[in-house]
Amino acid sequence: MREDAAGYNSRAQKARVWTEGWVLRQMYCPSCGSEPLTEFGNNRPVADFQCLICQEEYELKSTGKKFGKKINDGAYATMMARLESDTVPSLMLLRYTATDKMVQDLSVIPKQFFVTDLIEKRKPLAASARRAGWVGCNILIDRVPKAGRIDLVTNRIAVPKDTVIDRWAKTQFLRGKSLATKGWVLDVLNCVEKIGQAEFTLADVYAFENYLGEMHPENNNVKPKIRQQLQVLRDAGVLEFLGRGRYRVR
Repeated sequence: MREDAAGYNSRAQKARVWTEGWVLRQMYCPSCGSEPLTEFGNNRPVADFQCLICQEEYELKSTGKKFGKKINDGAYATMMARLESDTVPSLMLLRYTATDKMVQDLSVIPKQFFVTDLIEKRKPLAASARRAGWVGCNILIDRVPKAGRIDLVTNRIAVPKDTVIDRWAKTQFLRGKSLATKGWVLDVLNCVEKIGQAEFTLADVYAFENYLGEMHPENNNVKPKIRQQLQVLRDAGVLEFLGRGRYRVR
């Protein structure tokens, strides 16, 4: 635990201080592998840490329980503005055990997986609240494809750094794409993962036509869009095309 945690009374504040301290002492940059990370000042609206080598920014969320389908975040307007400007930080999710103050699990969601559908607008705070009218947001982490949840620590065992960096690099093709384009790619990738098989067919993905149509009501040609996104995933090395409408997850 960092020494300055002694100055706090609540368990949540103490946990925040020592988990942030752990990241500063033990964590490397999952993007480029350099270490250590640098801490931002307390007035930073979203990010907590930065890599001085590749400039990747990270926000840390920690809990003594398992993460659910969504997690609370900051101001909705701030998050949406950062999404539009492509300055949203990557997200670290840390689970610890309160009894012995040990990091149980740690994963990171790279910023390229953040799209508007991942952000849920919360109701404004009541008029009686200290910040009446303030609107926060939730991050719907259950909508992130498995490829976008990169494990760094699992059951207290560190994942090899080379494995982490390699998994991160495989998702770099999403950087620089528009929010709408990323949304389609990630939705199709989620469908591929739901099939649950290393090898699958185009027909297997077509089975999600209605689902994808509901997710993207502005598009009236879902099947061609599916084929287009499978080609994007193939060109990025995420999928391998086997011929005759058959694919393999790489």
